[in-house]
Amino acid sequence: MRRYVLRRLLLMVPTFLGITVLTFSLAMLAPGDPFQLDLETAGLGAQAVAQQRVQRGLDAPIPLQFGRWLSRVVRFDFGRSLIDQRPVLDKLAEALPRTALVAGLALLLGFGLAVPLGVVLATNQKRRWARAVELLLLAAWSVPSFWLAVLLLMLFAGPRYLPLFPVQGLADGGFVLPVICLTWPTLVIATRQVRSAMEESLCQDYVKAARARGIPERRVIWRHALRNSLLPVVTMFGLHLPHLVGGSVAIERIFGIPGMGLLAFDSIGTRDYPTVMGVATTMALVTMVSMLLVDLAYGSIDPRIRLERAG
Repeated sequence: MRRYVLRRLLLMVPTFLGITVLTFSLAMLAPGDPFQLDLETAGLGAQAVAQQRVQRGLDAPIPLQFGRWLSRVVRFDFGRSLIDQRPVLDKLAEALPRTALVAGLALLLGFGLAVPLGVVLATNQKRRWARAVELLLLAAWSVPSFWLAVLLLMLFAGPRYLPLFPVQGLADGGFVLPVICLTWPTLVIATRQVRSAMEESLCQDYVKAARARGIPERRVIWRHALRNSLLPVVTMFGLHLPHLVGGSVAIERIFGIPGMGLLAFDSIGTRDYPTVMGVATTMALVTMVSMLLVDLAYGSIDPRIRLERAG
């Protein structure tokens, strides 16, 4: 198992290098100039802007800029923001915990509800109410998260109806509505995945054998069938964490949460290349670590996978 983990860690190195090349290239190819706003609003001349570019190292050849940036990244130094001169790492340290809080709560709530709901739907698939719930989930899947966010904001955060939560930020229960918006799609997708995996497991021979031995139905479902249905669920869990952390741009924008999504949105708008690349690199690292944890979780769920890797 240690050899497998070491091999996976070594494979993450070229993957990370490829991501850094792609991130840097996209940032450099993006139109616009981070100093154009200063030129227009502060009345700076072209010579002053050129001096700023020289001071920030943006006048150097692209390969040299990439080499300097990569040398800093391997030391966990993403440089300084071109807008406010703050270290990018400080900005990430402030934004990531806020996004992780909302995304983590949404992930736990979504999968915490999806697993029992999916099991119930799979074991009662011929019931009319189960089919009605599946149709409801299908309809819920068509509701965009940003539209739901605006609706919840109007109903529960505005002065007209039920002003139960603050309009902006996370204080005083402000995280409730963003968590609901992010939980919504996670719950729908995970429930359908659990239901499909459970229906397949319930048709396997080991389930029929367990029932033939007189094992109680509840134990057959929750200990035997569910455990063998968790592999695709664990995969989805690992993929959803970086998706929620990086894909909450609209939600954070609507609710005014100063997290990773809002930081990326503002940095792209101002052409703040170091911050944009810092956000993208951080999200790549989160994704790779999540997938590594998923692979390790496979071995604890399915002993066959653990024995295969050990061999």
